[in-house]
Amino acid sequence: MHGTEAPSNWVQRWSHLVPPGGSVLDVACGHGRHMRWFAQHGHAVTGVDRSAEAIDAVRPLGRAVLADIENGGWPFEAERFDAVVVTHYLWRPLLPAIVDSVAEGGVLLYESFADGNESVGKPSRPDFLLRSGELLQAARGLHVVAYEDGFCDQPERFVQRMAAVRKRPGTPVSPPRYRLDTAG
Repeated sequence: MHGTEAPSNWVQRWSHLVPPGGSVLDVACGHGRHMRWFAQHGHAVTGVDRSAEAIDAVRPLGRAVLADIENGGWPFEAERFDAVVVTHYLWRPLLPAIVDSVAEGGVLLYESFADGNESVGKPSRPDFLLRSGELLQAARGLHVVAYEDGFCDQPERFVQRMAAVRKRPGTPVSPPRYRLDTAG
């Protein structure tokens, strides 16, 4: 069943940047593979999707919000989350709201299809493919810890991925230390 597959390797890799016990928003959550991952690791999770079936499936995991975020507005205007997770979803008008939903000290974990994907499959419409460097532009003001823009072969797809943190006010000028691996 869709949504029961393992969480994205990218999301798993960078989940250590989420403050312990922090709140997590999963945008276009589907059947909750990322909500499940974060809930199992002690996080309070919120998922938003326009599918009533998907929302019914994730309700046992945490807060479930049924909303058409492309046509009905952003339901989290006054809220900030310790992590905002977006995978396989792009609606350009929402990028500023998504970035703004990251709390101070929080992280944006984003992974979606990119230009070039039309040569290997779907999605193939430019509306659904990130342009070169587009995530970097969207996350101006966040500290980008990791970024990739390239080709994956299993399954074949072009992707952009980013892990970016919103620094807390008063963060020293010296570079913050965000671990790039979880091996120690």
